[in-house]
Amino acid sequence: MLTATMTSAAAHPALRTSAPAPQRIADTLQGLQAHVDISRRVLHAGDRVYRTGDAFASLHVINSGFFKTLNLAADGREQVVGLHFKGDWLGFDGIATGRYGCDAIALDTGEVWSVRYDALLAACARHAPLLGLLHSAMSREISRDRDSLLSLCTLSADARVADFLRYWAEAMAQCGLRSDQITLRMTRAEIGNYLGMTVETVSRALTRLAREQLIAFTERGRRDICIPDVAALGAYVQRGVARTLLQ
Repeated sequence: MLTATMTSAAAHPALRTSAPAPQRIADTLQGLQAHVDISRRVLHAGDRVYRTGDAFASLHVINSGFFKTLNLAADGREQVVGLHFKGDWLGFDGIATGRYGCDAIALDTGEVWSVRYDALLAACARHAPLLGLLHSAMSREISRDRDSLLSLCTLSADARVADFLRYWAEAMAQCGLRSDQITLRMTRAEIGNYLGMTVETVSRALTRLAREQLIAFTERGRRDICIPDVAALGAYVQRGVARTLLQ
């Protein structure tokens, strides 16, 4: 039964991987609204969607706002392990063990839609395209984790910061927001924590990127960053990858 459902979902035209991100996000939210009971919750900066060790019962989809996920290191330090934007799912790490493996925290005011996992599976059995959307979200999460690991292992500090800014800008564009000027919802310390570098290294990298005119700081503060050409920022990262491969 499940195999037949998966085959049907894979063939459904709504699940084509080439669909633009804004359309994919809209399809996901509309699909959930149509087939699953949703619990909506508004959170403010610092509020938690769930905590490490909480019993797993639901998955959560971001409808608006920005969120981060944190792991607690053995010495008690918090480690930022993920950034999440509109259309992203939270809570996949709880499926295997029955408990959430990290904290999910709002970076500003946002809304999450929570769906019970058992109800979602039942809805997927009834409506094959919904299962395809769920699998697609899981696949994107795996790919994102892989790309983050490769970035940490292969890119210089400057290229890592550039890649971080590129990812943030592209996420804004996928949400239908402007990507030429972004407001970072993280402190320099949080960015360094996420990228595996010190605050000073992050600041120096930002300064060098500004010197190369890949970014600019607005008058309102150094959290507001102009990105004249996101593609140029991506090309800078690719040059960093090429230099690494030649070493």
